[in-house]
Amino acid sequence: MSSPTGPADGLPVRMPRPRQPGRHRRPEPLVAPEGAPALVLAVPGTPSSATRSLAEEVVSIARSELPGLDARIGYLDGDNAEFPSLQAVLVRAAEERTARFEQARAAGMDVKMPDGPVAVVVPLLAGPDSALLRQVRQALMESRVAAELTDVLGPHPLLAEALHVRLSESGLARADRARLFTVATAADGIILASVGGAEAVQAAGITGMLLAARLAVPVMAAALDQEGSIASVAEQLRSSGSQQLALAPYLIGPEIEQGLVEEAAKEAGCSAAESLGPYPAIGKLALAKYTTALGIVPQQAQSTSVR
Repeated sequence: MSSPTGPADGLPVRMPRPRQPGRHRRPEPLVAPEGAPALVLAVPGTPSSATRSLAEEVVSIARSELPGLDARIGYLDGDNAEFPSLQAVLVRAAEERTARFEQARAAGMDVKMPDGPVAVVVPLLAGPDSALLRQVRQALMESRVAAELTDVLGPHPLLAEALHVRLSESGLARADRARLFTVATAADGIILASVGGAEAVQAAGITGMLLAARLAVPVMAAALDQEGSIASVAEQLRSSGSQQLALAPYLIGPEIEQGLVEEAAKEAGCSAAESLGPYPAIGKLALAKYTTALGIVPQQAQSTSVR
């Protein structure tokens, strides 16, 4: 029985675990620095409720990875309060930053306007698309706001993982090569469908090599926006011995017209997986582009030099 001051004699006493020193210390959680620029997700395509839901989920993932992050959504073709344009979102971010500074000065605080960009703009694109990126740059220029534009999200191993998951969800690939069961509909050749012309196909090919390593089947990239590209790649795969093809959209979703993937799959005579959508890796990659642009890195366990 315990006494008011502790356990009764003979009972073990639970002591607090000592803080682990050196390399075994847990890293402190990373939070957004005070006054950090906003992360503005530049969303292509025609705005819709589905597009908004996708974008909101992506920024939600980014916020969960970096508490305190000011994340916003700007639409390349937006033009109202429900779907604000990228230019309008940038202007609003600049106005709010100035207002916070003026309020602090009015309260007697000795503060300086932060140096650096007002926002870091991250295109919601898996691969390069010169036409869409031109729209992003135009919006930045017309906003007259100090903003930094990052690269697109790919190529990246996390996108190969996302493609693998989408294929397995559609029954077109094994979920895990290590498992000893087969999927009757598993493809033995993958068409990696991108948009953005030759540059996009080349970039998609890099992620395609990573996907091929995961699936142990050939993967070839093709362009949805180039006539005959999908059919040509399908023929190449079949000529090399693949009998059951699958189309994997190397796309997040909003950047293409609805139905384009289905038309391409019909042209290739195969089934198609879903687009990448708000797969968790998309939010993490968007955040990684933001933190890299600002030089923010996770606080590791004070490195191995700490003894």
